[in-house]
Amino acid sequence: MTTGRRGRLTVYLGAAPGVGKTYAMLDEAHRRRARGTDVVIGLVETHGRAATIERIGDLEMLSRRLVEHRGSTLTELDVPAVLERAPEVVLVDELAHTNAPGSEHPKRWQDVHDLLDAGIDVVTTVNVQHLASLTDDVEAITGVRQRETVPDQVVRDADQIQLVDLSPEQLRRRLAHGNVYRAEQIDASMSSFFRVGNLTALRELALLWLADRVDDALTRYRADHSIGGTWPARERIVVAVTGGPETETLLRRAARIAQRAAGTELLAVHVLPTDGLPATPSSTIAAHRALVESLGGVFHTVVGEDVPSAVVDFARGVNATMIVVGVSRHPVWRQALLGSSSAEIARLSGTIDVHLVTHERARVGVGVRSRYSSLSPKRRAAGWGSALLIPALLTAALLVIGTDDVALATDAMLLLAGVVGVALIGGLWPAVVAAVVSNLCLNWFFAPPVGRFTIAEGENVLALAVFVVIAVAVASVVDLAARRTTQAYRARAEASTLAALSRSVLSGQDTAQAIVHRLAQTFAMADVRLEERTDDRAPWSVVAHERWVTDAEPAPASGGAEADPTVTEVVIDDRHRLVLAGRVLPASDRQVVEAFGVQAGIVLERRRLREQAAQAEVLERTESTRTALLAAVSHDLRTPLAVIRTAVDGLSSPDVELDREDRDVLTATIADSTHRLERLIGNLLDLSRIQTGAVRPALRAASLEEVVPIAVEPWLADLALDVPEDLPLVHTDPGLFERVVANVVSNAVRHSPPGAKVLFTASAARDAVELRVADTGPGVPDERKTTMFEPFQRLDDTSAGGLGLGLAVAAGLANAVGARISAEDTPGGGLTMVLTVPREMALDDGMAS
Repeated sequence: MTTGRRGRLTVYLGAAPGVGKTYAMLDEAHRRRARGTDVVIGLVETHGRAATIERIGDLEMLSRRLVEHRGSTLTELDVPAVLERAPEVVLVDELAHTNAPGSEHPKRWQDVHDLLDAGIDVVTTVNVQHLASLTDDVEAITGVRQRETVPDQVVRDADQIQLVDLSPEQLRRRLAHGNVYRAEQIDASMSSFFRVGNLTALRELALLWLADRVDDALTRYRADHSIGGTWPARERIVVAVTGGPETETLLRRAARIAQRAAGTELLAVHVLPTDGLPATPSSTIAAHRALVESLGGVFHTVVGEDVPSAVVDFARGVNATMIVVGVSRHPVWRQALLGSSSAEIARLSGTIDVHLVTHERARVGVGVRSRYSSLSPKRRAAGWGSALLIPALLTAALLVIGTDDVALATDAMLLLAGVVGVALIGGLWPAVVAAVVSNLCLNWFFAPPVGRFTIAEGENVLALAVFVVIAVAVASVVDLAARRTTQAYRARAEASTLAALSRSVLSGQDTAQAIVHRLAQTFAMADVRLEERTDDRAPWSVVAHERWVTDAEPAPASGGAEADPTVTEVVIDDRHRLVLAGRVLPASDRQVVEAFGVQAGIVLERRRLREQAAQAEVLERTESTRTALLAAVSHDLRTPLAVIRTAVDGLSSPDVELDREDRDVLTATIADSTHRLERLIGNLLDLSRIQTGAVRPALRAASLEEVVPIAVEPWLADLALDVPEDLPLVHTDPGLFERVVANVVSNAVRHSPPGAKVLFTASAARDAVELRVADTGPGVPDERKTTMFEPFQRLDDTSAGGLGLGLAVAAGLANAVGARISAEDTPGGGLTMVLTVPREMALDDGMAS
């Protein structure tokens, strides 16, 4: 059975043998069969359990494959037998089973993949101790090393996982009643593997492992439905890592909180400045990453202009339930003036709990890089230099030109202009320093008494104080305006890019390659790839790739932002993703990149729909051709065969005396019917070749004298030929073009009134030769002229002269040889077919020269 789709995999997952996985699988089979589904048993291990054998009932069971190994006969799943039987659903027990030596695959789960690839749904079972990632944990719990394992991804990729749960007490009771093992095995099993502690731990492993998969499904659902709020479906703790000495305290405290509830995830996030240059040494960040991983967590790095907003945005993105932050290291006075990141995170967190952790470095002060500056290092360096240089230069200029007649307020205004200039160059803090320096210069050089830091007049004290306040205020406004302008330019550019991208995608003018090109260009990423895979287990393949920086290292084939902070992976859907490499992507840019991902998804979906539409059109055309062919064959092909059969019976019958004239008539009838049959079959074959693209013309220079006489020979008596001998050569395939002319002439003769001749003319134009075949028959209505060249268009002709293929074959062959065919009305009534074939221009030019 080949359905064109991949089969669905259903897994019954249990914590231990005997919980009832096989029994539940058989119940599922009976339910499906009751709904009319074709269900068979490929392999079920009953282990001699009476209840399981009874539950099989009347389900169809396929025979197993026998394998000889070391003198013993083993039985395995017979995959070829299942494929030959081709059921809708097959039951295959014990997914982690290791096949006998000599089998096609070493593991049963690989046999199951073959069945899924064939479009057969599979229902299977597996115990949690057989999952590869849990082997060490299971050994630590039970003391037993599992030899048969199945990769976690095989089970994770299942379309449906059903947990078969049973309490340890119930399972031990089943074991004691002999429903799991034979009587001689019960005591040993209950005192070893089936201890209550072992079963409880295995049950918890199964529940936690399944919870991970459910959480993945929830994450996809929230992304698909653009749900930004947090859903506290599972405890997930985010630790805001500054890189300071208190980080280790925060991480260990968060790990202890996570250990209070089983299944809680620990995620650490470190926010880099907007330029991507870490304020903390990379060795420190690496040490913190190693600590997080040793505590069972995951370390993330994002870029953000505002640290609290970046942390909260990340927490919402991962659906966190708690944020752990440390008490600010800044002094109280600085927190009072500028606030603290921990307080801002608490304000922005909304429904997410915030856990504030104190530490020994709290409020002792620390020099940190200002989060308010978005300028480059060169701009900041220039700003600090100008903070000292500009006030000095302005003061020197005022001293040179003299200011005896100039009021102190005028001097202050000039120096205030210098402070604004410093703000434009270096931002807020250099401007504050420039304001202080300018105030000192005003006091020393221009406020009486000059040369001293004392002020004689009270109004000058107020003027200098107001100068500092205004200078700082103006510098703050200028710095804020500069940052907001930069952000506005960037937002406008991104919005313009997305708008253009959306227009081009919606109009069908864009491609996946154009999207990755724009993505690399907009975000200055060194390497951008759009990847897809055929299913969840297949490797990723590149759909479109853009190297924006030619000497950059390409992005790794797998992994993502977690393996390398300079690599960002944006998942579009289960089978498509964007991989960007070259720099750490700011947190604020992820939403824009995801918008690009949505557009890429639209492009891929449009391409998939176009391909499906083209396939559907081909299938529809094929089906239409097949239906029309079957309808036509019932009459048009059987008629000449019936005539031939009748004539042959008449000639061969010993009971009928035929004279020579009757024999000639019957022989002529056979020949005529045979000719009609050959023509019909020839047209069918030609049409088939045209539709499958098997026509391969051999174009060359040709004369109409080698084409027309052969093509019209059967109908010479019904034609009036007017073909000049000096016509130029044409560029075509003579053999195929001969078929075109013959079919057009045959159609014209068949529809002409008895005794009326068909006019066949030829003339030369500038770049083509035009052949016209005009009949005086009933003609064709204008609305039918566009469909008359399609197969099986008989145009209300009920005669048995053909299948309606002649013009379809003619049009197909004409297109193959570069000619054109069209229909016009004949003056006075009838139809004129116009054949236009290109001239051999190269030969003509050569003769002219």
